[in-house]
Amino acid sequence: MQRSRINRIRAEAAEFIDRAGFRLPPFAHWTPDEFRDRATPAIVDARLGWDITDYGQGDYDRLGLFLFTLRNGSLAELAGGGGRVYAEKLLISQDRQICPMHTHGLKTEDIINRWGATLAIRLVGSDEAGRMDRSRGVTVDCDGTSRWIEAGGILRLEPGESVTLRPGDWHEFWAEGGPCLIGEVSTVNDDLTDNIFAAPIGRFARIDEDEAPERLLVSDYDEWLAAADNE
Repeated sequence: MQRSRINRIRAEAAEFIDRAGFRLPPFAHWTPDEFRDRATPAIVDARLGWDITDYGQGDYDRLGLFLFTLRNGSLAELAGGGGRVYAEKLLISQDRQICPMHTHGLKTEDIINRWGATLAIRLVGSDEAGRMDRSRGVTVDCDGTSRWIEAGGILRLEPGESVTLRPGDWHEFWAEGGPCLIGEVSTVNDDLTDNIFAAPIGRFARIDEDEAPERLLVSDYDEWLAAADNE
């Protein structure tokens, strides 16, 4: 993805979030220079912040997602059974823009339609080894009510509605009828190792630096902050 497009998507997403009445934390507004000077390990190590991906496929409008990680604990605390064992994100899905079929090995997550259009989620079960089994359905919890979704069936959530997805619940999702602001509340989030895709795709975008970043993405942190340390 071109950095200029990422900059535009980020700015448009910030406006959409603001219209929804949600306020982002202070570090969301830091320029790259401010981030280098002010970011703490609690922000960098937890990979809090902006995240825009086309999954390395070069077709963001069809296959892509905007995310902002608001808070995140650590795998060490999760393994220890105490402390900050949770995470929270905001996501924006555009009309018919697919977040591709995937599951997680560790993370249980509530996916919440916060505002906007309908959120459609296609669900598939897994076999005993956790591999996707297109013949298996899934039983999920929707706001305290248990629901059975047949293999490949679509669950539609209106604003205010949510679903709990557990490891082995394969899912892909998209908005219908316009953009949708999505909340994700989960156990600790590890985007480096805990995203298992059905297709051989990557989690992060490959970036063409055609202009300077207005804000750093979480996928920028290692390279940009290392470069700052070497200056």
